[in-house]
Amino acid sequence: MKPTISTLGELKASGYRLRSVKDEIRDNLIAKLRRREALFPGIIGFDETVIPELVNALLARHDILLLGLRGQAKTRLARSLVNLLDEYVPIVAGSEINDDPLRPISRYARDRVASDGDATPIEWIHCSERYGEKLATPDVTVADLIGDIDPIKAAVRRLSYSDEGAMHFGIVPRTNRGIFVINELPDLQPRIQVALFNILQERDVQIRGFAVRLPLDLLMVFTANPEDYTSRGRIVTPLKDRIESQIITHYPRTLDDAIAITRENAWIARSDRVVVPRFIAELVEMVGFVARQSEYVDQSSGVSARMTIALIELVVSNAERRAIVTGEPTVAVRILDFQRALPAITGKIELVFEGEQEGAVKVAKALVGRAVRELFVRYAPDPLAKVRSGERDVYAPIVAYFEQGNAVELGDEMPLDEYYARLAAVPDLEKIAGTYIAPDTDDRAVRAAAMELVLEALHNCSKIAKEESPTSATYTGMLGTLLRGRRLEDDDEE
Repeated sequence: MKPTISTLGELKASGYRLRSVKDEIRDNLIAKLRRREALFPGIIGFDETVIPELVNALLARHDILLLGLRGQAKTRLARSLVNLLDEYVPIVAGSEINDDPLRPISRYARDRVASDGDATPIEWIHCSERYGEKLATPDVTVADLIGDIDPIKAAVRRLSYSDEGAMHFGIVPRTNRGIFVINELPDLQPRIQVALFNILQERDVQIRGFAVRLPLDLLMVFTANPEDYTSRGRIVTPLKDRIESQIITHYPRTLDDAIAITRENAWIARSDRVVVPRFIAELVEMVGFVARQSEYVDQSSGVSARMTIALIELVVSNAERRAIVTGEPTVAVRILDFQRALPAITGKIELVFEGEQEGAVKVAKALVGRAVRELFVRYAPDPLAKVRSGERDVYAPIVAYFEQGNAVELGDEMPLDEYYARLAAVPDLEKIAGTYIAPDTDDRAVRAAAMELVLEALHNCSKIAKEESPTSATYTGMLGTLLRGRRLEDDDEE
């Protein structure tokens, strides 16, 4: 609740005490730790790695550098620090830089307190107003961050350019008594980084060389991508030396963490008509995991969590479109829906030279295919594993069905009854899907999607073939596909 105290005299009588922002954060952090409250709600996968290091840095009253590849929640983590500030703090009314009434630092606030004394009016600002953020770009200037002389202000007030009242404060002083974040620090020109030295070491700023000292009260947080050190810029050594704690972030390390991150950020609860089976959610995340290991993807650039968020949104959209077209009350996401979701991948991965030769779409399809195989062997026997003597190859009836010349064509907008019937015609397919992939469901849509996953896994293990068109996929036998390809080559030669 916002306090009602409105003058400096009332503030003194209330027992208000002066604290630095770092002490304020430290005190509130200690209180939360004692109550065992969640420190950073919505931050997933960092509980045993990043968060303990961040807590230690805050307890030590350090400025912080969050170092990690893109899409590792660095900015989100920095923004969540606002939750460790007091809900409201007092400032001298009208102050541009949030002057504390008990220790004013700007010329305006000092003059106001000197003239009005205990009658000095005060205002209360919310913690959300005590956060400043700037994306470092090559065009950022010292005036943007620190400030400059304002000739218009000087002319209107008839002040000399050397007068402190003629100054226009930049975004950093305006965040005084708060948290200031600079994203992508290496992109900041070296001469601009040098301008931050005094803020970090002496806690003050100098504008245009005038002898003006503003002892700012700030927690400074920086984010950076390690790749930036070589591709676009670097953090100058003296500045890096002044940032006391460097904390390295990372991508989610388990499927459960990755699914939780995507579920929290993706817009998939838009309709009750679309069901996302567990194995589909895992497949989406597995695409991200294999992309971060692929020889076609530039690993120094990273694969953002935004890719999997966009991917699941697109597969849900394709399922939603199918529900609208067919008029079915509910639909489940299918493997075929990934074919329409490739734009989520192609736009979010940086390819190395070999990948560029293959093409972004081919690489995206290869990533999905590899993800299918990686996920499938977590559920079911590996189709490529050698069958022991006396044991039965569970996939042999399926492979034999296609080798006999049969095919299964699945359409992008195919109604569930037809989709299910075509899959169920394959011997043992439903049994395998029900045993290994979706054993605990009676939902035909989910069971059918699991059956399609089995076929897709067999294709990616080169047990059966697959032919694709923009709107369909057809599973066939390997031999028939090879013969068809040979005939086409012969026709071309003739």
